[in-house]
Amino acid sequence: MKRTACCDVLQLQAQPAIPPFSSSTIIRQAPTPPPTTEKNDPPAPTRSHGPRTRTHIMSNTLRPYLSAVRSTVTAALCLENFSSQVVERHNKPEIEARATPEVLLTPVTISRNENERVLIEASVNSIRVSISIKQADEIERILCHKFTRFLMMRAENFFILRRKPVPGYDISFLITNTHTETMYKHKLVDFVIQFMEEVDKEISEMKLCLNARARIVAESFLQQF
Repeated sequence: MKRTACCDVLQLQAQPAIPPFSSSTIIRQAPTPPPTTEKNDPPAPTRSHGPRTRTHIMSNTLRPYLSAVRSTVTAALCLENFSSQVVERHNKPEIEARATPEVLLTPVTISRNENERVLIEASVNSIRVSISIKQADEIERILCHKFTRFLMMRAENFFILRRKPVPGYDISFLITNTHTETMYKHKLVDFVIQFMEEVDKEISEMKLCLNARARIVAESFLQQF
C-alpha cells in the first residue's frame, strides 16, 4: 500500500503545472482594435474629374439656347403627307412652295445674341431650320463662309441640308415628311443640335490653325533680313 501511494505521488509531480487563471492572459489574447486616425491627419484623397475646361463652360452657357431650339424643332416635326391644292398630283414642301398660305405656321426666331439666332419655319408637310453662326471678326466671317459653302456643295450626302441658305442666315436645313417617315425624328433633331454645338468649335480651331500658320510664315519671312 505504501508503494502504491508513492507511485501516485510521483505521477502527480511529473505532470506539468496548470497556470493559475488571471485577467492578464485574457487581455493578451484579446484582438487589438484597428488604428484610429487623429484629427490632424490629412483627409483621404478623393477622385477628381479634373478642372473644368472652357468646353464645359461653353456647353453650360449654350444649354438654355440649345434646349429651346430642341423643344421647338421637336414640336414642329409633326409632319404628314399633303398633296398640292393648286397643281394636281404634285407633292412639294409647302414651306418652299408657299402655294397654300393656310397650311403655313407662324415662324419662330430663337436668338441668343445679335449674331447667333435660329429661324424655324414650319408647315403641314415640311420644316425649315435656318442658323446664323457667330462671327466675331472678318477672319471668322471668311472661315464661316468657306465652311458652310463646302458643306452645301455636298448637300446630297446630308439629305436634309439645303443648297442655298435663307437670306440673312448662314446655313439652312429642310426636313420633309419623307424624312420623318424614313428616319427617326429624335435623330434628326440630334443632328441639328450637334451641328450647332460643333460648328463654333470647328471655326475656332480653324482660326487658331490659321493664326499659327501666319505666325510661322511671318517668322520665316523676317529671318531673311
